[in-house]
Amino acid sequence: MDAGADFDSKIVVKVNAAELARKELASPRWGGHHVAMGTNVDCYQRAEGRYKLMRGILAALRDAANPFSILTKGTLILRDLDLLTEAADVTDVSASVSVGFVDPELWRTVEPGTPNPRRRLETCATLNDNGVACGVLMAPILPYLTDSPAQLDRTVKEIADSGATHIAPIVLHLRPGAREWWLSWLSREHPRLVPRYLELYGRGAYAPKSYQQRVTGLVQDLAERHGVGRATPAMARRIPPHRPPPPDQPEQLRLL
Repeated sequence: MDAGADFDSKIVVKVNAAELARKELASPRWGGHHVAMGTNVDCYQRAEGRYKLMRGILAALRDAANPFSILTKGTLILRDLDLLTEAADVTDVSASVSVGFVDPELWRTVEPGTPNPRRRLETCATLNDNGVACGVLMAPILPYLTDSPAQLDRTVKEIADSGATHIAPIVLHLRPGAREWWLSWLSREHPRLVPRYLELYGRGAYAPKSYQQRVTGLVQDLAERHGVGRATPAMARRIPPHRPPPPDQPEQLRLL
């Protein structure tokens, strides 16, 4: 399958994923290692709305008290907020949402079919408010499109306003497949930038280290200025706000 139309239209669904996860977690050979989900393919893309595989997977991880994290560009993760908070009571649970920029016009052309970046940041805020620590993967940062100091400042400020626990900036990667798709899109939408991209990515999939360091350094400075990570998520209380303590609990504990 190619990185263009196939990627948008052909989805492989592992319908027995939850059963396999529970079996693997129960195996004596399993060491209880941290499970990172969504790092290769978003586990909350549109097909998940139909197949609902994540509920079974999360229930298995909760029952095994196995630590895990989730990276997503979607908002469907909030459907499983009950399971996430239950798991967070027994193990280490965290999440990150992917938001590379907040420009609405650029979002419509670069990331069609994804939730608005501000809705993703609202998702981040909701997770933190309910005791699931959530940060932001600020990716991809697009050279010459979203990397100006003003654009970066705007994005980082909105990330800070969402209460994100951390921010991790990543400059655009152009691996084979994605590279051809991106350059084709660029030639249609921003043809004047094609020569600059060919120069920047002429030696491979990554922009020069000097460029990456300059951009990530600026983001880190902005994160410090805007206070990313200073907000205290509700998990510090260990009692998510939507699940009140038992009525027979002493009043002093109920207020913690």
